[in-house]
Amino acid sequence: MKQIDSIDELGKAMAEWREAGDTIALVPTMGNLHKGHMSLVSLAANYAEHVIVSVFVNPAQFGPNEDFASYPRTLEVDSRKLARAGVDILFAPTAEEMYPRGIESAVQVFVPGLSDQFCGEFRPGHFLGVTSVVCRLLNICRPDVAVFGNKDYQQLVILRRMVEDLHIPVKLIAGETERDAHGLALSSRNSKLDEAEQVTAASIHEVLQGVAKALLAGGSSFADLEQAAVKQIGAAGLKPEYVAIRSASDLAKPQNHTHRLAVLAAARLGDVRLIDNVLVELDI
Repeated sequence: MKQIDSIDELGKAMAEWREAGDTIALVPTMGNLHKGHMSLVSLAANYAEHVIVSVFVNPAQFGPNEDFASYPRTLEVDSRKLARAGVDILFAPTAEEMYPRGIESAVQVFVPGLSDQFCGEFRPGHFLGVTSVVCRLLNICRPDVAVFGNKDYQQLVILRRMVEDLHIPVKLIAGETERDAHGLALSSRNSKLDEAEQVTAASIHEVLQGVAKALLAGGSSFADLEQAAVKQIGAAGLKPEYVAIRSASDLAKPQNHTHRLAVLAAARLGDVRLIDNVLVELDI
């Protein structure tokens, strides 16, 4: 495996693949890789002959009071994991490489509407940073497929819209959410939780599963289900931000004919922000 931090060097490394007509998959990450990330790497290998994993803690998607400085950075360990997984290239650029004119002067890519709600409401500017950096990575690597996790479901919907609207020639693949023994969705930030807190945090998934069961049983008062779920998350010892039942395709409010739903939630436990979701297929 090659570890590369230069965009020019990355282009040279991929040139032989492109000449041969080989396919390329990209897995964008912020590092501190866990089983969830590695499952995406394995999935990517099913879709392409070569896999690139990017590790870049993107300052543009962190707010002024968020945990950019303390976000776990474990590049050496990540590199060993990726090498063992058979990854071809680890692309680990600096902020100066990605934003040569500085973040304040960098071109931005914004997906209106979708980026301002739910997590976007509680993390202003977050998705602007995500779409801007992912668009750069897609243009730098020009992959045939790019793989993202279902855990960040709002992000996935936003990126699909960006790719569609900008006619970026890439297929986005979604990997299933990996969970720990308690049902908590794996996240790099989970390392900040002790074992008891991880059990508490897993209650988010339990609550969302309860909402899913209610929907499958014919529950149609979405607002009541959302409000009840918020109370349950709070009663479990977390500080809920939102619970929302939306169309899985575009996060719009469900209509009578909507049969595929996403139930989204976010909450805080101490300094750690947690997100989760479940997808529900209704028999309409």
